[in-house]
Amino acid sequence: MLCGQQMVLGQQDAQYTQYMYNTFSVNPAYAGSRDALSISALHRSQWVGRDGAPNTQTLSVHGPTSNKVGLGLSIVHDEIGNNTNQNTYLDAAFSYTVETSETDKLSFGVKAGGHLLNLDFNNLRNYSAGGVAITDADLYKKFTPNFGAGIYYHNDKFYTGLSIPNFLQTEHFDSSDGNESLVSVDRVTWYLISGYVFDMSPSLKFKPAFLLKATSGAPLQADISANFLLNDKFSMGAAYRWDAALSALFGFQMTPEFMLGLAYDSDISELGGTKYNNGSFEVFLRYEFLKKDKIDLTPRFF
Repeated sequence: MLCGQQMVLGQQDAQYTQYMYNTFSVNPAYAGSRDALSISALHRSQWVGRDGAPNTQTLSVHGPTSNKVGLGLSIVHDEIGNNTNQNTYLDAAFSYTVETSETDKLSFGVKAGGHLLNLDFNNLRNYSAGGVAITDADLYKKFTPNFGAGIYYHNDKFYTGLSIPNFLQTEHFDSSDGNESLVSVDRVTWYLISGYVFDMSPSLKFKPAFLLKATSGAPLQADISANFLLNDKFSMGAAYRWDAALSALFGFQMTPEFMLGLAYDSDISELGGTKYNNGSFEVFLRYEFLKKDKIDLTPRFF
């Protein structure tokens, strides 16, 4: 099978079930849009029970510096194969917001940073005890600068955004003999995100949302979710990742400043079922430094 393959395509960017709370990681125009200094962290354990399955951590800090300008910092760490493959992204973001009406805002964002790929083949296990030993020479480290951009339109009920987190395409494992089958490529990925909040009653809100992710050479990924917010404190809902997973989501706005989010994915692909894995888990935490003179302390649903 390996000899017959000319090219292998796989997941590149980390994926999130709670993407509606983690927008800043994929769209720099989101920086400062919450009108408060916002600190958020997310941990994802994917395909629990599979040895070497991916896990991801994100940390972001962003907020407004004026009515028009927002700044932020994002760190994403993605690991596969028990620390064999480690991807770390560090980016600084800038956004500029234009008020298109009394309630609507349009933000433009750019970000700059880099990607560190660290491969340690010493963590691989040989198929047999007599296999060839891996030495320190079999390490691969490469830091690649990159930049991205996005736009984000929102009001109190609706939001939509389009972004390209990384414009530059990066090649790894360049082959001296020109054999392209030995080259790994980080390709450009487009993100489209949108959602709308419906007031069902004074104490109940309903928000459908979706995220589309498009990468050249890979199938289009679609995430669709629907969440209910009760008394501006408890959120519950479900999500569907096209041909991949069904998810359950729960959120608790413990205080106006502090939020906890949980998600569980059950795979519906050939990887699904306890035979292969026990699903995927996410934990999300967010703390915001709200202005003391801010009259409306109602938590934002996005």
